Amino acid sequence: MLHSQHDAEDITQEVLLQIYRSLPDCRLDGLKTWITRIAVNRAIDFKRSQARRPEELIGDEAAPQRKQEGVSANPAAETLAIEQEDKRHVQVQVDRLPDNYREVVTAYYMEDKSYEQIAAETGLERKSVESRLYRARNWMKRHWRKEDFE
Repeated sequence: MLHSQHDAEDITQEVLLQIYRSLPDCRLDGLKTWITRIAVNRAIDFKRSQARRPEELIGDEAAPQRKQEGVSANPAAETLAIEQEDKRHVQVQVDRLPDNYREVVTAYYMEDKSYEQIAAETGLERKSVESRLYRARNWMKRHWRKEDFE
């Protein structure tokens, strides 16, 4: 599912830790299904976090190909400056979010934390984290304009 042995090993370790932590609350009927769901969900979370950071994937996997093609592995200073400015502008917009949305948006999108991690850190239920992210996205759609990011 992950297409990388290294990533699969990392995710497997996280899954085993999560299973170990959750064993006291586990019902033994359907154990195999429960373990499988944990593994699949963790892999999906990982793939989603990687999809949110495509520039890092390109930097890791495409570097040898770019060198063969004669393209520098280091982006131009202008490109870096533009990226930094874009990140700063997005952070300013995120800082304008209502308090109850800002915390979960920052944790999920900027710190790449899972729903479970956010729930544990904030003391919220997992479903509450999901709901806040959903409502935050709707709030952003209603209040953010394209001009705000140009």
